[in-house]
Amino acid sequence: MSERSKSHKSYKNKRGGKNQSPRAGRNTAAAPSAQSPIFGIHAALAALKNPDRQIIKIMATKNGAHRVTEALDQPNLQIEIVAPEKIEAALPRDSVHQGILVFAKPLREMAIADIVGQGPVIVLDQVTDPHNVGAIMRTACAFGVAGVIVTNRNAPFPTGVLAKAASGAVEHLPLVRVVNLARAIDELNEAGFQTIGLTDATDKSLVEVTDKDERPRPIALVLGAEGRGIRTLTAKTCTDLARIDLPGPIDVLNVSNAAAVALTLVAYSA
Repeated sequence: MSERSKSHKSYKNKRGGKNQSPRAGRNTAAAPSAQSPIFGIHAALAALKNPDRQIIKIMATKNGAHRVTEALDQPNLQIEIVAPEKIEAALPRDSVHQGILVFAKPLREMAIADIVGQGPVIVLDQVTDPHNVGAIMRTACAFGVAGVIVTNRNAPFPTGVLAKAASGAVEHLPLVRVVNLARAIDELNEAGFQTIGLTDATDKSLVEVTDKDERPRPIALVLGAEGRGIRTLTAKTCTDLARIDLPGPIDVLNVSNAAAVALTLVAYSA
């Protein structure tokens, strides 16, 4: 679905699971950095609680350090107490750090094979804004989604801005990077998913196309970038196309809001 479209169970971390898929699930792009800055209290706490995170350094203001040690119940946690300006200097302009900055190694890359059988999936077709991707991950995590699939190109890495927008979801929800999105959707189709491309270019509603059988297929919702929506080849690869019908006078949604509405419709129409 376009970023301006008309239209539970908790996830268990599987990073120690299966090997990388030899197909579309493998990421050939280089990691963005040897370490990732994670800022904001929710994102930082989630990273510090994640046993799969290798923490390099923690910087915090006095108040931020108090909030962290109180939440983690680790009074002897090694934190470098700094002035707010030192944290601000290490981050993009106007970043809301809430007095905490964690430097950590990136999480292990995941493949499609790692998330098959774990729940529904979100597929993003060239959604480039890290705030949108982070917001989608936050909502997806709340709905028990198994993973979010993006392309190597034209998609953000899970760096600080995305992690802050995701409010800790990057520590629980795999962000799977693939070389070719159409092949990735084919892989989901072969794994038994109902892949639903959200688009205005259809008269069928999401509720209408969602499986209603006794044993429905797991669902992969495919959403596209602002303006262009899902690409032609992406749409052709999906098993179904659907729109989100809205009753109000405003009939356009940001992609993160569209994902939230779509997940709600899928969850409560099953």
